[in-house]
Amino acid sequence: MRATRPQIADLPVAPEAAAPAGNFPVPPALQQLLNTPRAAERQEFLDALPVAVAIVAEVDGNPRIMARNAAFLRLSDMRLAASELAKADLCSGLALPLNAALRAFFAADDEDRAIDMQETTGIGGRHFAVRMVRLRTGESASPRCVLSLIDCTAQIESERSLRKEMLRDSLTGLPNRSAFAERVDKAIDAFGETGDGFAVLVVDLTRFSRVNEGVGSLAGDELIITVARRLVSTLRAGDVLARIVGDEFAVLMELGSAADALRAARRMQAALATPIRLGDLEIKIDCAVGCALMSSGIDLAEEVIRNAQFAVKRAKTSGQAEIYQTGDSAAARERFSMETELRRAIEQDQLTLAYQPLIDLTSGEVTGFEALARWVHAEKGIIPPSEFIPVAEESGLIVELGRWAMRAAARTLAAWDRRAGYVLPIYMSVNVSAVQFQRDDVAAAVAAALVESRIAGERFKLELTESCIVADPQGINRVLGAIHDLGVGIAMDDFGTGYSSLAYLQRLPIDVLKIDRSFIAPMLEDKDSVAIVRAVLGLANALGMVTTAEGVETAALAETLIALGCDVAQGYHFAKALPADEAYLYLAERNAFASSSDVI
Repeated sequence: MRATRPQIADLPVAPEAAAPAGNFPVPPALQQLLNTPRAAERQEFLDALPVAVAIVAEVDGNPRIMARNAAFLRLSDMRLAASELAKADLCSGLALPLNAALRAFFAADDEDRAIDMQETTGIGGRHFAVRMVRLRTGESASPRCVLSLIDCTAQIESERSLRKEMLRDSLTGLPNRSAFAERVDKAIDAFGETGDGFAVLVVDLTRFSRVNEGVGSLAGDELIITVARRLVSTLRAGDVLARIVGDEFAVLMELGSAADALRAARRMQAALATPIRLGDLEIKIDCAVGCALMSSGIDLAEEVIRNAQFAVKRAKTSGQAEIYQTGDSAAARERFSMETELRRAIEQDQLTLAYQPLIDLTSGEVTGFEALARWVHAEKGIIPPSEFIPVAEESGLIVELGRWAMRAAARTLAAWDRRAGYVLPIYMSVNVSAVQFQRDDVAAAVAAALVESRIAGERFKLELTESCIVADPQGINRVLGAIHDLGVGIAMDDFGTGYSSLAYLQRLPIDVLKIDRSFIAPMLEDKDSVAIVRAVLGLANALGMVTTAEGVETAALAETLIALGCDVAQGYHFAKALPADEAYLYLAERNAFASSSDVI
């Protein structure tokens, strides 16, 4: 912040001996100086002022100093005799355009004027706050003013240094997000004037958070510094690298085509391919690179950076550098809109469950149902789970959605018991997301659902994917143990498509292996698929687990699974996922028991 400039309207004016004659209508402080009897005393009064002050008159069209104080002389280094002072050029000793400024002031009608000036010579040059206040004369025709100069160099340099620190990443010394945005804004302005193309690349370190947790923050800082150095080595002259957030870097580069951006992205990925040594450890850092090309209609730096971050999300999925597509932002907005609508749907109980029968291949009867969430939007119609489940997981709504599904499934099972008039020999299976396992107390949620509907734990099963186990094997073991203590069964869904170790099957309390449909569907034409299914069935049998085949679409597949010794199957060959009432009627017909038409 610039210091408050002193008000100099009441500063003393030079004595008559040092200026042309004339009666000045001056303020009281100036009048005091004029009434001082000796010139030496008047000069002493001027010299006592801490501000560099001079009385300037316009003589023959040029500004001339009529009086000045010692501070003005020290500032300008003018060591002139009094006889030479009236002829001195104001620029002597100061590389400031004071003469031009004073001529302009005298030519105008302003009572006062304040401007900032910087010396044009020397390294950097000094900075001054210049103030001119007009002195209205009575008899004299020469315009006069009080000129004051305040040296603001130290303050301005301090402000510049502070701003530089504020725009620099303290760890790497690179520009931070604010500084990078300023550079992008300048590039946008240049694009509008010259049409020169440029791109913003965002580099996301995909494993940094896990590395930081494993090796500590100090080693994590060292890793970031090493990454910054490697990225710098990939840049061309004129490219700008910045660290915009903890594990994200950004590059501003001129380019002729999208191919230039992809080549730059590949250089960065290659630079980070070599493991980084941290003490005794060698750590491999993966990165995802997204690129946004400048186009017309964009006028904000943050929009370009955000577009590159959209591309990063696709790069994480594809495993290669991606360029922003115009639909990315629309898709992101759609996801946010869906998140809002999904939250309202959960709060207003607008979602439903559909129930797909699980068939015992030995008896042909229904042994249970898998509860599947369904969302029928009032305007958009049916929204498939493949669209709203990822949104729920990303936003955290999966916790509320998962708890709702548990309660709704338990209530349905209790309602069927009342409708049949006795406890049905079936169970209800509910899917639980890996995100819910990480964020929620799943055991407590299951217990609450069972107590609310008065359902025994043995009639409830939770289905989880292998990704739940891979994320936190130790933590998931404790959670599954607590769930098993409730009597609730555990099924591993989509077995064979993940990355879990077979050792987990021994250590974790898993009761059911569900064989993914990708292995079941091609069994009749692909011998390898049959071999895989046979191996899974043998493994499950050795570990005392029940096996369930997903995606059974034909009678031939069902017969093949029976021959291989599979226990349970589900799929369109038996029934699709049904509404609660239809599912109950299917159960009654399949298991051949009398059903009541009224739900109790």
